[in-house]
Amino acid sequence: MGSTAATLEDRFRAQMPVAERWAYFDHAAVAPLPRAARDIFAAWIDEVAQHGDAHWPQWAAGLERVRSSAARLLTADTAEIAFVRSTTEGITLVAEGFPWTPGDNVVTLADEFPSNLYPWMNLASRGVETRRVATKLGRYELADLAAACDAQTRILSISWVNYATGWRNDLDAIVDLAHRRGVLVFVDAIQGLGVLPIDLSRTNVDFLAADGHKWLIGPEGAGLLFVRRKHLDLLRPIGVGWNSVVHAHDFSRIELQLKASASRYEGGTQNIGSILALGASIDLLLSLNIARVGSRVLEYSARCCDRLATIGARIVSVRSPEQASGIVTFGRQGRDPAEVRRRCLDARVVLSCRGGRLRISPHAYNNEDDLDRLVDVINTS
Repeated sequence: MGSTAATLEDRFRAQMPVAERWAYFDHAAVAPLPRAARDIFAAWIDEVAQHGDAHWPQWAAGLERVRSSAARLLTADTAEIAFVRSTTEGITLVAEGFPWTPGDNVVTLADEFPSNLYPWMNLASRGVETRRVATKLGRYELADLAAACDAQTRILSISWVNYATGWRNDLDAIVDLAHRRGVLVFVDAIQGLGVLPIDLSRTNVDFLAADGHKWLIGPEGAGLLFVRRKHLDLLRPIGVGWNSVVHAHDFSRIELQLKASASRYEGGTQNIGSILALGASIDLLLSLNIARVGSRVLEYSARCCDRLATIGARIVSVRSPEQASGIVTFGRQGRDPAEVRRRCLDARVVLSCRGGRLRISPHAYNNEDDLDRLVDVINTS
């Protein structure tokens, strides 16, 4: 590995307390917090305990700094960023707020994570069909998506990276396919954002959501929703509250003047501590350079594949440059994945089981010692 990658790894690893004890390969599930996020979260809790809401104006200013960092991460405008509690909430705001008419349909993939299926399927009572395109281990052809779209397709909803196999979708190709048919694109970005670069000034997706507790190494309960500026008035705001209007802090003025930004979708009181901590995590990743983080993760996960293959593991994930991500799914003949995972935890190695297979998802701070521990315990399990 080159010196740049080593420097990045060392700088990043020094910020991750989890690395002192665990070989952590589960960032596609729930990530550990970096020191900066932990410290900000802890400081906020202390402030609330000691001072109540006396420091609320400083917290509010901090939230706007996080919004600016999120906009930098996405190469978007701050007016296009809303804070949400989860990817599910972001999807639901779009699904429930879109101006559907009976007979409309949504196109998605059959093996999406449930959060990118149920909100669309829940529209059946409004006469909206959810069309699920079949895949094979996350793989499909763009022609299959195109064939599922017709004159009444309104939204194509797809994950940037498949949660079970790590298949990475070509968002530019999908946007081109959809927009040529007059179809809008929603992206569930939770398995890519923070570890793969994205420029929404060039990749013209219409909506995007991601919780912060995976590759963004933030706490649970704080995520991002992107709504392209030209669509702000397209969606009927759901959960409108005091924080949705331009005069948010004038409680005696009852006038429904929605904010001219995506923050209109935030409704009421926010998860302040978690959002501030997420901001610290985003700032750390930005300081490391997302493109370099992504290159390191792809290089390291490829190394994992090579090492696992030497002990007889069968790699299921596609590893071609166009489709590879930080997620690697694999199996071993005659081994129970749940039992292997239990033994890994006993050895302080963290990974997941998905779809009857083992799944690893290393970040850019994982090193060769971590990989040695992973391979050793799997080889003996």
